[in-house]
Amino acid sequence: MTQTLKETRFKPKEPIPDFASREQMAEFWDTHDIADYWDELKPIEVKFAKDLSVGITVRFDGGTLKELRERGKAMGIGPTTLVRLWVLERLRAEQAKKQRGLAS
Repeated sequence: MTQTLKETRFKPKEPIPDFASREQMAEFWDTHDIADYWDELKPIEVKFAKDLSVGITVRFDGGTLKELRERGKAMGIGPTTLVRLWVLERLRAEQAKKQRGLAS
């Protein structure tokens, strides 16, 4: 039995699943139209670094660099971005600790 155009165009859409990987997400969006899901999407706030033109060199042994690359890849970022995030987290934590100590 053949489907009519009306039956094909107005079939209920699938819910957006919880993706276990980027590959699953890519496969879903390769076969679905994002326009069908506008009402389910939420805007996010994005912050961009103002100036990352100043750099430093940090040297790691091969095993450590390999681990940084693997961890970064699992998060969808490069190893330098991962290290920068970790350093910023540590600096903020140390600053917060310092401020709590002054408040006591």
